[in-house]
Amino acid sequence: MELHDYKPEISELIAHPELEISEKMQGICDLLEQNVERYDWVGFYMAHETEPTLHLWNQAGEPTDHTVIPFGKGICGQVAVSNKNFVVDDVSAQDNYIACSIYVKSEIVIPMFKDGKNIGQIDIDSNTPHAFNEHDERFLEWVNEQVATLL
Repeated sequence: MELHDYKPEISELIAHPELEISEKMQGICDLLEQNVERYDWVGFYMAHETEPTLHLWNQAGEPTDHTVIPFGKGICGQVAVSNKNFVVDDVSAQDNYIACSIYVKSEIVIPMFKDGKNIGQIDIDSNTPHAFNEHDERFLEWVNEQVATLL
């Protein structure tokens, strides 16, 4: 399947009246991690309201110790400051990288905006080098737009 083929299922999850926001976000994580072969870990880190930190709300894949990330630290922390997509083809080449698993080879982090403010991000790790491209960026921007409507 192509990434855009998951849009109807994600839209259905977002619109589901009986699910809590956290259940909808977890459903998206699970759907992507289980069905997109190169998405080995999928999580949503959300910005704290008053502290310059990101907090892991939902994730699918191996558990991580990195549940709170200061702004500026690691790929996620850099995106919290830059407000820009960050695609890392080779995590070993990044000086400011927080290793979650020895198996991770590449990462993509896409910021989520609500009313022009960066409120969080979707973070995806892959055990495959150079796993992400512009199609992933556009799709994940769309996912974040859908999730932001809930918040």
